[in-house]
Amino acid sequence: MANHQKPSPMPFGKYKSFQQRISLDMRDRTWPDQVITKAPRWLSTDLRDGNQALIDPMTPDRKRKMFDLLVKLGFKEIEVGFPAASQPDFDFVRQIIEEDAIPDDVRISVLTQAREDLIERTVESLVGARMPTVHLYNATAPVFRKVVFGFDGEGFDETRDIALRGTQAVMKHAESLLGDADFGYEYSPEIFVDTEPEFALDIVGNVLDMWQPAAGRETVVNLPATVERGTPNTYADQIEWFSRNMPYREDVAISLHPHNDRGTGVAAAELGLMAGADRIEGCLFGNGERTGNLDLVTVAMNLYSQGVDPELDFSDIDEVIRTVTYCNQIGVHERHPYGGDLVFTSFSGSHQDAINKAFRDREARAAKAGIPIDEMEWDMPYLPVDPKDLGRTYEAVIRVNSQSGKGGVSYLLKSEYGLELPRRLQVEFSQVVQHHTEAGGEVSAPEIWRIFSDEYLPADDADKQWGRFRITGLRTTSANDADSAAPASKNSETIEIDLVVDGQERTFESHGNGPIDALVNLLAERFDVDIRLTDYSEHAVGTGADTTAASYVELAIGDRVLWGAGLHPNITRSSLKAVISAVNRALR
Repeated sequence: MANHQKPSPMPFGKYKSFQQRISLDMRDRTWPDQVITKAPRWLSTDLRDGNQALIDPMTPDRKRKMFDLLVKLGFKEIEVGFPAASQPDFDFVRQIIEEDAIPDDVRISVLTQAREDLIERTVESLVGARMPTVHLYNATAPVFRKVVFGFDGEGFDETRDIALRGTQAVMKHAESLLGDADFGYEYSPEIFVDTEPEFALDIVGNVLDMWQPAAGRETVVNLPATVERGTPNTYADQIEWFSRNMPYREDVAISLHPHNDRGTGVAAAELGLMAGADRIEGCLFGNGERTGNLDLVTVAMNLYSQGVDPELDFSDIDEVIRTVTYCNQIGVHERHPYGGDLVFTSFSGSHQDAINKAFRDREARAAKAGIPIDEMEWDMPYLPVDPKDLGRTYEAVIRVNSQSGKGGVSYLLKSEYGLELPRRLQVEFSQVVQHHTEAGGEVSAPEIWRIFSDEYLPADDADKQWGRFRITGLRTTSANDADSAAPASKNSETIEIDLVVDGQERTFESHGNGPIDALVNLLAERFDVDIRLTDYSEHAVGTGADTTAASYVELAIGDRVLWGAGLHPNITRSSLKAVISAVNRALR
């Protein structure tokens, strides 16, 4: 096939591919055959990494609301700050410890650079915590060793020495300040993805030799994609290679900290889990520097959509969004996976039609199987998860604009107002709605109801009358009644109907094989309306004393075919109002 694209004027040649930066032979990789069957360990960095990335860092009140939300959602590992970086961070760590706000099963961690004065200050912030972890990092990538720090040659020895002296300082101050606390240690070779794999393994191995991991001794090695460089599969290759070769593997958790510079942080995390990682670090809705950290909500809900318990509770996603928006002072985009206002919404007519049919089919199958509909397997077009599982209603699933069709309009009338329009009426009414949306914008369910009422429902109130006719009273008798005077079995029904015609109220009598036929005969004979009934349907709206009858009639009136609708507690009155509806529409 021909490709008519032309070369870009952008200077793409000044960039190296990831494969030119990192050489790794992984032709025996196994991660592509793996399946994620359980949730990873989760670590939220909203209060540290996410907070540092805000234009306006969180106030103490906002930090506390975020911490309480994370606990409520089920996070058991939370990075709560960078205590040596600022007094507010130090004070917040002290606050949640001294106020006993940390549940017994929640481990908090704090980040520090590999300088002894900063490490001592960091450990001081943790005094009194039951399960604290110090997370130490130092940059290991070539550009940092050679340019940022100015080390001679490759800078391997100097970089390794920074990590070891930092680890030694953490151990020293933890021993003197933290007493019997269940103390843990996390080490990050910062900018892991840009670091030569052999050197990353070397420096981590030396750090672990000093720390001496063992069963029950909390140890984490974090492998951050500080700046996302390559396609997600390259990150997975790095993680699998490292996991194969790292010492103390059985006693050390490998953690992932993907950023989202290429927009593939979620994919990198998922492939990294397949490659053998144990834990994921990130922020709710992907907050963080530049394009953000990994979005923990998306990864968790991706698991959920595959039938895997994420071990985090997003059953009230709107409350999560409100809290995160308040704490970060940053909104969640309307198209953000799972959380955005529009992610369960279809405007497209074909999408709406498919969803509408699938909902009806699901209801029918649940009824046939005799099980609650919420226990049915979720298999719906265009909806990867049930919006109800996240606390959303079905109201927002289908919304109508100029691109929508009959499926969306009829779905909203049914879900919000209980009206089940016949298919041909759906087609006709969707065209009416489209006329109202041609100027652009969205039409809400109440607006659709107003359009339907204005177009189809004859008013009982004289002040709201439209069209030539309005029913004000009705009496019926049939040939089977004891005192009936119906003239023939063919016309077994007699109606006496009070009509307002062109503003004047009059009473008429007519006969037919039913009330509808009698009214059609009346309109044809007394008002010269060329009218034939072509279709009729009805259903109940509501239950018990509040039940209303909904009637729909299709009439051929002259050379036009039009629908009418009627609502009334009395089914006969409802059906006759539907006839008047269609006739008024034809004659206006």
